[in-house]
Amino acid sequence: MNKTPSSNYNIRFHDCDMFGHLNNARYLDYMISARQDHLKDAYNFDYNSYYKNNLGWVISYHEIQYLKPAFFEEDVIIQSSLLNADRETLYVEVLMMNEAKSHLKAILRSKLTFINLKTGRKEQHTPEFIEWAKSLVLDEVNTNAPIQDRIKQLLTQISYKKQNENN
Repeated sequence: MNKTPSSNYNIRFHDCDMFGHLNNARYLDYMISARQDHLKDAYNFDYNSYYKNNLGWVISYHEIQYLKPAFFEEDVIIQSSLLNADRETLYVEVLMMNEAKSHLKAILRSKLTFINLKTGRKEQHTPEFIEWAKSLVLDEVNTNAPIQDRIKQLLTQISYKKQNENN
């Protein structure tokens, strides 16, 4: 099973500032939408079955680092992964890179809390859901390490890939 699904997106004019850079707030929209697409396309996951039962996830925490600008009409790759799943929460990482995957543009880490939509209170994931989610966890990422450590790891991987392609 692909633990790091990715897809291509084109940066739209209405999402950019007057300099042609993707607006910082719009990175979140692209990245969250990509994760939703990845869940549907890679795992056949349907949010509606949860929402019909008054269950869902709210974002309780975001951490984002902007490393390089994304530009108007640029094609980018957005990759997402699940870093951890427990009884009440999911921890997700989303990366935005240039089309060649030679530049990391942004990294987003989010904590999603499972709630009852009617009461607004936390709920617990079912054991079946946890088992499924655990099968998707990207084990090679240290979730306790700061995001800066993850950025260094990713930049090292990108640099290593570039060196091997040039040899």
